[in-house]
Amino acid sequence: MAAHEVLVLNSNYEPLNVCSLRRAMSLMLLGKAEVLQQRDCPVSTASGPHIAPSVLKMRYQVRRPMPQLRLSRHSVLARDNYTCQYCGNKGRDLTIDHVVPKWCGGPHTWDNLVACCRRCNLKKGDKTPQQAHMKLARKPKRPHFIPYLSLPLYLKAQGKDDWRMYLPFFEEFANGLDFFELTA
Repeated sequence: MAAHEVLVLNSNYEPLNVCSLRRAMSLMLLGKAEVLQQRDCPVSTASGPHIAPSVLKMRYQVRRPMPQLRLSRHSVLARDNYTCQYCGNKGRDLTIDHVVPKWCGGPHTWDNLVACCRRCNLKKGDKTPQQAHMKLARKPKRPHFIPYLSLPLYLKAQGKDDWRMYLPFFEEFANGLDFFELTA
């Protein structure tokens, strides 16, 4: 029961959050949310079987500030599809590399950070890619949108068929879904 996640939408169908099945059941039973999509198998409780939600919509509008796209290790890794930007290896054991090293004045920004495997990070060291004779797969840039969910959570949510229709589509992350489909 704890491993099942539920997408929660605001009353205007804007994605709010992803919560546990336990929290979703509480929202339903308290009358705060209604089920839009349900799982095939019901949840067994002491009072008998209940439907297991996959997508909930709040019955009232939850007011919150406009979300900010935060620059974090997880966001950079998600943006780069958990793929080393130098050699193309995929995985979760990646580091973050400053394309232009800090000592050369390289900033800690979306345009200067990339996902990098440990081997490539050691090979590049404190050099620029040109000095290390390495080439980037693509130029790093700040994503052009502000997601309602965090970037890693948004990409994970895009990998779930019953959630996809409730999430905004961003072309720049369309190819990042295959990693999350493999790990889900």
